[in-house]
Amino acid sequence: MKKWDDLPKSMRNSSVKKYYDILTHKKINLFFKRLFDIVFSIIGLIILSPLFIIIAIVIKLDSKGPVFYRQERITQYCKIFRIFKFRTMIDEADKKGSLITTNNDKRITKIGKILRKTKIDELPQLINVLVGQMTIVGTRPEATKYVKKYKKEYYATLLLPAGITSEASIEYKEENTLINNAEDIDNVYMNSILPAKMKYNLESLNNTSLKSDVKIIIKTGLAILRKD
Repeated sequence: MKKWDDLPKSMRNSSVKKYYDILTHKKINLFFKRLFDIVFSIIGLIILSPLFIIIAIVIKLDSKGPVFYRQERITQYCKIFRIFKFRTMIDEADKKGSLITTNNDKRITKIGKILRKTKIDELPQLINVLVGQMTIVGTRPEATKYVKKYKKEYYATLLLPAGITSEASIEYKEENTLINNAEDIDNVYMNSILPAKMKYNLESLNNTSLKSDVKIIIKTGLAILRKD
């Protein structure tokens, strides 16, 4: 953890301070969390490498464009990084519509529908985890335009690296269906969905531990396997 005075100015407010104080007393937990991230990501990347090669070939055969989607997102201490995801939409899709994607979005490719439904498109983020830009369990990374509209308390989630999965991700794994018919997708996301997800994200800061991370990983796997 950085010293309080070294945090970005946007994060230094009373709402964030209470979460900062909690996390500073969990240094040992955070050490083992990072160690777990490194080991988990290395093993995951080795085991999944054959699958990654197959998916890469299929993506290239399915549509023009790169294998990976590398949009800028925000992680710990408001740092900008480029996320790794398998491309599930047409090339430069973010320039042809909202950054929020609905289930019936015409920009989604054929193979992209499968990758998104199974969450396989998220697996390359293990690379981000390995280099320290992300963690396995943590608040999902947001685009800069949404972080700029954060309420003061939301910045507390940026005390830790952005995550691949979380309790909020599980509860809102079908969030796209909530905005399918919205006239203003960004407005619905910022004023309805994000506040609900942030309740889970902020609560997770109080209870962060290696044990809770393992539980979330297991719940994520079960949630993906469920058909409902």
